Amino acid sequence: MTTSTDQRSGARRPRRNEPRRSGSRALVLPDSMTVKDLAELLDQSPIDVIKQLMRHGIMVNVNQVVDHQVAAVAAAAYGVRTRLAEQKADTASINAASQEAGEALQPRPPVITILGHVDHGKTSLLDYIRRSAVVEKEAGGITQHIGAYQVDHAGQPITFLDTPGHAAFTAIRSRGARVTDIAVLVVAADDGIMPQTDEAIDHIRAADVPIVIAINKMDLPTAQPDVVKRQLSERNLLVEEWGGEVIAVPVSAQTGDGVDDLLENLSVLSEILELRANPDRAAAGVIVEATLDRRRGPSATVLIQAGTLRVGDYIVAGTAWGRVRAMANEQGESIDSITPGSPGVVMGLNAVPEAGDILTVVTSERAARQMAGRREQRSSTGNLEPVLTLDSVVKQIDAGDVKELVLVLKADVQGSVEAAVHSIEQLSEGDVKARVIHSGSGSVSDSDVQLAAASGGIVLAFNVGFEVGAERTAERLGVEVREYRIIYRLLEDVEAALQGLLEPEYAEVVVGRAEIREIFPGRRGVRIAGCRVLDGRIVRQGNIRVMRDDEVVTETQIGSLRHFRDEVNQATAGTDCGIVLGDFNEFEEGDLIVAYRMERAN
Repeated sequence: MTTSTDQRSGARRPRRNEPRRSGSRALVLPDSMTVKDLAELLDQSPIDVIKQLMRHGIMVNVNQVVDHQVAAVAAAAYGVRTRLAEQKADTASINAASQEAGEALQPRPPVITILGHVDHGKTSLLDYIRRSAVVEKEAGGITQHIGAYQVDHAGQPITFLDTPGHAAFTAIRSRGARVTDIAVLVVAADDGIMPQTDEAIDHIRAADVPIVIAINKMDLPTAQPDVVKRQLSERNLLVEEWGGEVIAVPVSAQTGDGVDDLLENLSVLSEILELRANPDRAAAGVIVEATLDRRRGPSATVLIQAGTLRVGDYIVAGTAWGRVRAMANEQGESIDSITPGSPGVVMGLNAVPEAGDILTVVTSERAARQMAGRREQRSSTGNLEPVLTLDSVVKQIDAGDVKELVLVLKADVQGSVEAAVHSIEQLSEGDVKARVIHSGSGSVSDSDVQLAAASGGIVLAFNVGFEVGAERTAERLGVEVREYRIIYRLLEDVEAALQGLLEPEYAEVVVGRAEIREIFPGRRGVRIAGCRVLDGRIVRQGNIRVMRDDEVVTETQIGSLRHFRDEVNQATAGTDCGIVLGDFNEFEEGDLIVAYRMERAN
C-alpha cells in the first residue's frame, strides 16, 4: 500500500491540492501560493526563501501569497526547476456535466434569448409569454423582475433570458460564459429586416447557437411575411417551407396567435439538442444581472447550468464571494434550491458581481475568500487574458494556433462596407482565412466591441469614429480597434496579418524635458549643456530630441550625463545636470532637450 511505503521510506505524503514534484527536482506549482508553502516544498526554511527573494528585490512575508513567477525565482536559487500546473478555466466547471457518466445526466430546460430590432415586438412577445405561461398567484402576475424567468409549456419548463438585446447577450458571452441554447430572432412582418436585425443575426451566428425566427405583428393588415422570408433567404437563413432548415413561426404578441406554436417548436428543438446536466454535482452557473439592495445587500440573478445550488452553499462569482443566505424565484417566493437550466435570485454575496461572471460552489468560506482574492489580485495587476490584436494574431498563425482572423468592420457608407467585405473575404493564405462576422455603416458602437471581445476578434474602422462609451469599453475589454482612412491600407494590414508579416506599431512616450540654461566649454571643442530638468527625468540611455522655438533641431543620444562632477544614469525633475550630446554641438541657451522612448502601441 502507498501508506506503508511512505511510512517505511519516511517520505512526507503531499497534502491534497498541494503542488507536486515532477521528476529530478522539478516542481509543479499552482498560479499562486503562500511563501510558507513554497518553503516547505523547497525543503528550506521560510526565512531563507524570504532572503532569496529579497536579493532579487522582492519584499514578502511568510504568509504572503505569491504567483508562479515569483515562486520560480526562489526555486531557481536552489537549482529547482518549476512549471505551472495546468489550470482549468472557470467555464470548464460549467461544461463538466458533458464529461460525466451518462447515467448521472438528466434533461434540463432550454435557455432562450429573444433578440431583434428595437421596435419589432421583443418586449411585447416576452410579456405575453410571461403572462400566459406563468401561473398568476396574485394580481399583477410576476411580482419581481429578475432578468430571467421560467415558464411551463405542456408540462415542460422553458427558461427565458430577459435581456435588453444583443448587446447584453454578447456582453455575457464576452466574459467567457456560453449561456443561451437557442436564440429567437423577432422580425416585424410589416417592417422587415432592419439594421439592428442584421446586427442581431451576426451576434447569434458568432455565438454559434440555433436560431428560430418569430415573424411578429401578423395581426396588422400591412403584414408581409413572404417579404420577410425572402429577406432572410438573402442572408442565408432559408426557412423550412422554402426548403431550408430554419424554423420560422408567424406570431402576434398582441393577440397571442402563434405563440403556442413558437413554444412548441422551442420544446421540440430542445429535445433534438438533448440538453442535459448532472443535478447532483457542485453547482456552477452564470450571473445574469446583479444589483445592490439597501435592505438586503448585494443580490444576483443566477442561471444554474450544472449541479444544484442550495441555501448554505459557499459561492464565488468573479471577485465576489459569500454564503447563500436566501434565494427567490421570479415570483419573489423563497426557494431552497436552483436546479440546472433554472434561474433564481441569490443573496449572501459580499459585493455586487458583474453580468457574465461565472458562479461556482466551493467547499468552505476560506476557499471562497482565497479564490476571490486571487482573482482580484490578477485583475488589479492587469493579469487578464488578452483579446487578440492584429499583431498577436500573426504569432498565433505562425504557431498554428489560429486558422481564422475574425473581424468586425465598420465604415462610413454602405458602399465602402460592401467593397471592403468582398475584398477581405478574397484574402487567404493557405488554411488561414479572414472572416467578417459583422459589418455595417456608422460609428463603432459598444455592441461592436462586445461582439469582437466575445469572438476573439478585431474591429476595423474605416472613416468612422466611436459612439459614446465604445472607446472606453474597448480599453476595458482589451479589444483592438484599428482606424483607417485609406481602404488599401486596411486591406494591406489584413493581408499582412494573414501572411504573418505585420510589423508592430510603435508610439512615442516622452520621458522628460530639460532646458539648456548655460553652455560650458569642454575638451577638444566639445560643448557641455548646463540644464535644469523641467519635468519627468532625463536618462543616459535613450533617445534625445533638441527643440528650438517648437521646431526639431536634431535627434541624437546622450554621450555623457553628469550631476556636478559625478557621472549619473538619470537626472530627475528640479535638478541641474550637465549633458554632452553624442554627435551634436550646435545647441543654444533656451533650447529644450526632450528625452523619449518608443513603446509598442498595442
